[in-house]
Amino acid sequence: MTSGAPAPAARACVAVLVAAPASGQGKTTVAAALARLHARQGRTVRAFKCGPDFLDPHWLALATGAPVHSLDLWMTGEADCRARLHAAAEVADLVIVEGVMGLFDGSPSAADLAERFGLPVLAVIDARAMAGTFGALAFGLQHFRPGLPWFGVLANRVASERHAGMLKDALRESAQWLGGLPKGGDFALPERHLGLVGAAELDDPMVLLDAAADALAATPLGQRPLDSLPAFRVDASVGAATAARAVPQALLAGRHIAIARDAAFSFTYPANIELLQVMGARLSFFSPLAGDDLPDCDAVWLPGGYPELHAGVLSARHALRDALTLHVAAGRPIWAECGGMMSLFETLVTADGSAHAMWGLLPGRVSMHKRLAALGPQQLDLQGTQLRGHTFHYSSSDTPLVPAARTSRPGAVQAVGAGEAVYVQGSVRGSYFHAWFPSSPEAAARLFLPDPIEFAHA
Repeated sequence: MTSGAPAPAARACVAVLVAAPASGQGKTTVAAALARLHARQGRTVRAFKCGPDFLDPHWLALATGAPVHSLDLWMTGEADCRARLHAAAEVADLVIVEGVMGLFDGSPSAADLAERFGLPVLAVIDARAMAGTFGALAFGLQHFRPGLPWFGVLANRVASERHAGMLKDALRESAQWLGGLPKGGDFALPERHLGLVGAAELDDPMVLLDAAADALAATPLGQRPLDSLPAFRVDASVGAATAARAVPQALLAGRHIAIARDAAFSFTYPANIELLQVMGARLSFFSPLAGDDLPDCDAVWLPGGYPELHAGVLSARHALRDALTLHVAAGRPIWAECGGMMSLFETLVTADGSAHAMWGLLPGRVSMHKRLAALGPQQLDLQGTQLRGHTFHYSSSDTPLVPAARTSRPGAVQAVGAGEAVYVQGSVRGSYFHAWFPSSPEAAARLFLPDPIEFAHA
């Protein structure tokens, strides 16, 4: 830009952060319905998910027709969040960010993200068996943290028009009322033990999204013109600066990585896929459930997912088991995350007690439980670099392998034996830890290279 030229103009982009007082209130339904409502009217919509999550983004991606990235001030970092928000705002008519858990839950929380970037909060409250208390909850969410950007409140699972009127009357300010979605509607997104069912697993998930969008269209929120929705300011110069962050080296140039991708192995961040490509890797995808052959490759990535729901089919994939065994015998690496690691043990015991012989590249067994085994942010130190990510699983492993390393919680004093184990058997590296690769491209690349990894501690 030449001297004396005008500075890039700040651009206002319509944006909203969909939050709630707790999990299970209907954030994803509302966020996806809002996205679908505007997308089918011909508008460009971009959506994000606050915090680590693989399942909600499936629905948001279907509603918007675009990849959905995570925004987390710790895991992905403020600079990455800022760059992605600004890039979206440059092309979108509407930006939607779905919160995580309750508005103020976690550190960092959805409220932290809203405050940092000036994203107005739309609160979704499950109003079943509630009347006047609805107003107290809405008031508390809005004023608990002074100065929090605010849009309004939408009631979910409303019993009747009379019930909706009671909820609206309970608000201190009637302008805060954005309407209500009916209880028992035909648009509820299906759930299971790790969260929502992935959109790709249903025969016609768009039917649910259209039904949700239709229901939202009947509310004050759905009937408001787009230009009457709140906006946050996008400074073009800041956007350009953050987007120009360093491009990772071509650490995987010439490497061919095969990635399992189907209903059993679906937990991948789009940013991870993009980074592997930026670092020079050629990627191929295969479906163990469909019986695909293992591509001729230099490395394999088995992401997390739901192998426990498909244990019988995976157990019968003998050709893939044998191909993976030969792959490891040749010294070629496998990175197996959570469900991917589960499939590599000798035995998988499902929630009903059934035992299935798996692929046997790791000794021992993994068993499903009815209660959550681990949840939260985690980090893994490798040779002076740190991979950030998280853990979330309902199973546990029983193996004679001694962990080569363990992850740790950010900022916590590591207790002996705490954190997620990282197992190494030949060229297999496996853990319940889900890594967000851009947090350390160098560390991520090492997972797919044949050289031994020097972990910081065990």
